[in-house]
Amino acid sequence: MEEELKCPVCGSLFREPIILPCSHNVCLPCARTIAVQTPESEQPDSECAAGGGDHADKLSLHSETDSGYGSYTPSLKSPNGVRVLPLVPAPPGAAAAPRGAGPASSSLTCPQCHRSASLDQRGLRGFQRNRLLEAIVQRYQQGRAAAAAAAKCQLCDRSPPEPAAVLCEQCEVLYCSACQLRCHPARGPFAKHRLTPPPGQPGAPGGDGSGGGKGAGGGRKVPTCAEHDLENYSMYCVSCRSPVCYQCLEEGKHSKHDVKALGAMWKQHKAQLSQALNGVSDKAKEAKEFLVQLKNLLQQIQENGLDYEACLVAQCDALVDALTRQKAKLLTKVTKEREHKLKVVWDQINHCTLKLRQSTGLMEYCLEVIKENDPSGFLQISDALIKRVQVSQEQWVKGALEPKVSAEFDLTLDSEPLLQSIHQLDFIQMKFPITVPPVPLLQLEKCCTRNNSVTLAWRMPPLSHNPVEGYILELDDGDGGQFREVYVGKETLCTIDGLHFNSTYNARVKAFNSSGVGPYSKTVILQTSDVAWFTFDPSSAHRDIVLSNDNQTATCNSYDDRVVLGTAAFSKGVHYWELHVDRYDNHPDPAFGIARINVVKDMMLGKDDKAWAMYVDNNRSWFMHCNSHTNRTEGGVSKGATVGVLLDLNKHNLTFYINGQQQGPPAFENIEGVFMPALSLNRNVQVTLHTGLEVPQCVKQPKLPNN
Repeated sequence: MEEELKCPVCGSLFREPIILPCSHNVCLPCARTIAVQTPESEQPDSECAAGGGDHADKLSLHSETDSGYGSYTPSLKSPNGVRVLPLVPAPPGAAAAPRGAGPASSSLTCPQCHRSASLDQRGLRGFQRNRLLEAIVQRYQQGRAAAAAAAKCQLCDRSPPEPAAVLCEQCEVLYCSACQLRCHPARGPFAKHRLTPPPGQPGAPGGDGSGGGKGAGGGRKVPTCAEHDLENYSMYCVSCRSPVCYQCLEEGKHSKHDVKALGAMWKQHKAQLSQALNGVSDKAKEAKEFLVQLKNLLQQIQENGLDYEACLVAQCDALVDALTRQKAKLLTKVTKEREHKLKVVWDQINHCTLKLRQSTGLMEYCLEVIKENDPSGFLQISDALIKRVQVSQEQWVKGALEPKVSAEFDLTLDSEPLLQSIHQLDFIQMKFPITVPPVPLLQLEKCCTRNNSVTLAWRMPPLSHNPVEGYILELDDGDGGQFREVYVGKETLCTIDGLHFNSTYNARVKAFNSSGVGPYSKTVILQTSDVAWFTFDPSSAHRDIVLSNDNQTATCNSYDDRVVLGTAAFSKGVHYWELHVDRYDNHPDPAFGIARINVVKDMMLGKDDKAWAMYVDNNRSWFMHCNSHTNRTEGGVSKGATVGVLLDLNKHNLTFYINGQQQGPPAFENIEGVFMPALSLNRNVQVTLHTGLEVPQCVKQPKLPNN
């Protein structure tokens, strides 16, 4: 609670707290230090002269800080860390302002929310004293004084410690005289700290020995009105949110305000505060339980982290061992390949050397034979010698002088897949086996219906460790039938359009992952609208159709009939809408009715098999479907007429009304499927659509019970 009792400017307990217009509190002495003076140069001289005394009173508020240091502007920051707008000193020569330059207006900026409040003629006395906060501060000081009646120095090495001589309000530490000089000198960062006598001693706040100061011996002084010192507060001004006296009501600015009895408002606000405190208390209880849960979670995270580290190190070490073994195998293969190549080359060297030595010896012998001059002797051996030379030459066939192996090794290590696998190495599952996801929680505050569409939202329970790959949303048919899947995906918010009006749907959701599908959530019941709200659909209208009035008014640029559909689709229930004829020139034949989404849009409604319509001129009307005209009925439309369309899909018929009267018999029977409101018109007609209407009482059908 102590933080609530400290001034945001000085950081000390409140002294004479005042209430700012923004409802924050500040000490009266601190308020003097942060008040700002602004010159008002255009006030008349008479006003300046008349307000001279009050102006001098307001200027006195700044005398403590405006010490004439020229343009120096101190930067203030409270011990609580709240930035305070600095006091702006009066510029040199301000006292010699010319005649006609009015008095300076003063303002005060809240150090917490930075909202500025102007001071009136009373200066800071115009702000109300927070006597309740002042009393709470006094009681708090009494309790602190009682608890520290035998205050001892908190830094003494002696046993027992010396009695405390001072208390630092910023450090909140008790010092004896020796420890204060040694550990808390009045210089450097401690120069701005405030030292006070220990609680319970004379001179300490609330510690004058009288038991806590004013009001401690007897009852607290009854507060008096700030405007009228002799009057006690007796009423509460609801408009100004402040207590007032009877004289304020009779003479003051509160005479025409809404006022109530002070005691009654006191009890009412106490009850409101108590109720709000109950809510805060419940949240605080939840927060405490949550903190316990988080602290347990810290320990679990620490333990699980160590387990994961050990598991990861073991797995990586196993991978390193496997890679080392595989490296040894690959090195063995390289060694064998090298030895094989060396053996082949050495064999080829030996064989070639032998052949070269034989060929060289034969050549030397042949040269010696050629040198001889004995023809007969030469001819005796020449045939055999020639054959030997030829055979020796044939030994050096093509390829005999080419190496049988290359110096390159035909071994290529493809390490790229392994490198990619190492780079992609990651956790694919948690320490514990993955199980199916838990039950999703439906967020009822976000689930809603609009027209014939429903929106559902859900989330997973907090601290759920099982991964979720997606969700399956199921919805029944609006008649209590079987559920069917309407959405499968990762989103947690889904809107389903095109449902039946005036129907009750049941919805549920479940989550799934690689282990399977989790259990269903609780079933939420959603009710679609009783009646349909819709407009003309610009996306499906013929290009000659012109829509205005938020797509509720339709006109046409062509003399030929063009079709426009509504944005709603009906397949169940009873629906009624009206079309008001805003303009009707040259007796055209607009057509009103229903159609399929793929109706032909460049001719009159009802000429194809996708529309059911009534077309009408100024005297009579006809029903038309598949270009077949039936049931001619007297009575037409004109400017200002209203055409009603009643689609009863419970009885599967369509009925038309003109100016509230049924036009002919039910137009069409045994119609089934999905229908959209439709209209065809040309440039001589302008029509405005009215939806969200109840079915006329004379034809209203009872609602079918839900199965």
